[in-house]
Amino acid sequence: MKLHELSPAPGSVKEIKRIGRGAGSGQGKTAGKGHKGQKARAGRGMRVGFEGGQMPLQRRIPKRGFNNIFAKTYAQVNLGALEEAFEAGAVVDTEALVSSGLVKKAYDGIKVLGYGEITKKLTVKAKAFSASAKQKIEAAGGKAEVI
Repeated sequence: MKLHELSPAPGSVKEIKRIGRGAGSGQGKTAGKGHKGQKARAGRGMRVGFEGGQMPLQRRIPKRGFNNIFAKTYAQVNLGALEEAFEAGAVVDTEALVSSGLVKKAYDGIKVLGYGEITKKLTVKAKAFSASAKQKIEAAGGKAEVI
């Protein structure tokens, strides 16, 4: 193989469309822009959603809802996951849950939910518990401590 024998892979190189180079090119005269108007001008830039001066759709539709800046966001963990991840007698807190991979980010704290069964005696420390989670933890002989 010699340098002059090299060629690009088929389909990898595309010819550029040379517009405005005479009638014979098929892209002459108006160069594919039609006749006059805003879209035919140089530097034509219309923002996304521009409707020619008509009130745009995003402004015609009413606003809904609001974002409560005081709302708390809790990472959620189910009892079934605690049963699998921890040994009996373990203290389950935020650091333990993050290091075990059950919670990626703690946000404003962790809430323990009651889905699944728990048989191990665990001391669980979290910001919030569902009523069923608290009941199941205590029934198994463990403690549910709100921090």
